[in-house]
Amino acid sequence: MSETSALPRPPQNDPSFDDVWDELNYRGLVHVSTDAAELKTLLSGDPITFYCGFDPTAPSLHLGNLVQILVMRRLQLAGHKPLGLVGGSTGLIGDPRPTAERTLNTRETVAEWVGYLSGQIERFLSFEGDNAARMVNNLDWTAPLSAIDFLREVGKYFRVGTMLKKDAVSARLNSDAGISYTEFSYQILQGMDFLELYRSYGCVLQTGGSDQWGNLTSGTDLIHRAEGKSVHAIGTPLITNSDGTKFGKSEGNAIWLDPALTSPYAFYQFWLNTDDADVIQRLKIFTFLDRTEIQQLEEAVASEPFRREAQRTLAFEVTALVHGVPATESAIAAAGALFGQGDLTALDAATLGAAISELPSFAVTPETSIVEALVGTELVKGSGEARRALSQGGVYLNNIKVENPDAVVGDSLLAGGFAVLRRGKKTLAGLTTSA
Repeated sequence: MSETSALPRPPQNDPSFDDVWDELNYRGLVHVSTDAAELKTLLSGDPITFYCGFDPTAPSLHLGNLVQILVMRRLQLAGHKPLGLVGGSTGLIGDPRPTAERTLNTRETVAEWVGYLSGQIERFLSFEGDNAARMVNNLDWTAPLSAIDFLREVGKYFRVGTMLKKDAVSARLNSDAGISYTEFSYQILQGMDFLELYRSYGCVLQTGGSDQWGNLTSGTDLIHRAEGKSVHAIGTPLITNSDGTKFGKSEGNAIWLDPALTSPYAFYQFWLNTDDADVIQRLKIFTFLDRTEIQQLEEAVASEPFRREAQRTLAFEVTALVHGVPATESAIAAAGALFGQGDLTALDAATLGAAISELPSFAVTPETSIVEALVGTELVKGSGEARRALSQGGVYLNNIKVENPDAVVGDSLLAGGFAVLRRGKKTLAGLTTSA
C-alpha cells in the first residue's frame, strides 16, 4: 500500500467474523469481562445501549483513550448504540493514581476541557441513524444531588470491605501517600453513572481500560443491588511495547489527539517508528484493516522487514483517521523533503515547524556561518570538523550542497524562518531564526 495514493480504510467491521465479539477478541481488545458467553449472545443480538466514560483531566484525549473510542466505533458499526460520557463531575475529582493524590483542577478548567474532549469523541462516532450516538455529562445528574441524597440513595449499596479490595484503592492504601476520601469515593460516582444510564437509556454495557476494572464492576454491582438486574463490562488490555515499556509515551510525553499538542508530523512519525514486534498488534487495535490484509502485512514483516510496509500502512491509516488525509500527506511530504526526497519550499510553516521541532535545533541569523550552524547543532564537534565536512561535499542546507567553507545562512530561510541542515544522507538538524 502506498501511503500517498491510497485512502484510509473507512471504518467498517470485518465481515469474515460471525459477530463483533469475535472480532474484538481477534483484535486483542478483551482483557477481562463479565460473562463471555452472555456477552457474545448480547452483542450478536438486537441493538443494545453501551457507554464509555472519559474524564477531562487534560485538555485533550491521548492514544489510550483512542483505544476506547475505536472499541465504541466497532460496537456502533455492529448496530449498537453508544453513549459517550465526559465526566464533568468525576473530572473534578479524578480516579486514584497509583502513587499520589491528583491536583484538583478548577471548575472552569474542567468545564472547558469537557468541551474539548466532547468535540474529539464526536469526530469518531456517528450521530445519525437508528443507533445514533449520544454525548452525556455526569455533572447533569450529580450536581443536583445533595450529600444526604447521595449517601441514602447510592452509598447504602456499597460495602467498604469490597471497596478496599479494589486494586486502585489497595495500591494507594499501601503507599506512603495513602488515599483521601475524595479519591476513595470515585468508584461510587462511576458506579452511579452506570446506574443513571441504565435507568435513563437502558444502558447494559460499559467499556473501559482493564486498569479501571474495579470502577467498571462498581457499576455492575450497583445495578445488581439497586435494580436486581445483570449488566456487563468489558476491560481492554493496557497496551505496552514488546520491551515492556508504556505505549504512547515519547520521552515522557503522551501522544495527544489534539494537533496543537502533538503535531500530525510527530503523530505520523510515532507510528512509523513502531517496532516490528509491535506493529501487527497495533494494526489490529488501531486500524479497520481486515484480518486478510493484516495477515499479508504480517508476512511482509517476516519476509521483507526493511521495507517497513506494515509501519507505513499503520502510520498512514491512524494519522489519516485522527487528523485527516491532507494533514497526513503533508506529514509524509515533510519527512521525505527533510531527507532530500521532496521540495522543502513547498511545505507550509506549520508543517515545517513541526518537523523541525523533532530535530536538534540552533537559532541563527542570516549572518550566521554554516560552520557555526554545524557546531551549534552538534552535527560536528568543532569548527575544524565542520570545515572538513564542507570540503568533502557532505553538508546540505535545505537539500542544496554547501561547498564554500565561508558560506552563511543568508536568505536560505524557508517558511516560518526555518532551515534544514544536513550532514551526509541521514543526519539532520533544524535552524530557526533568533527571537
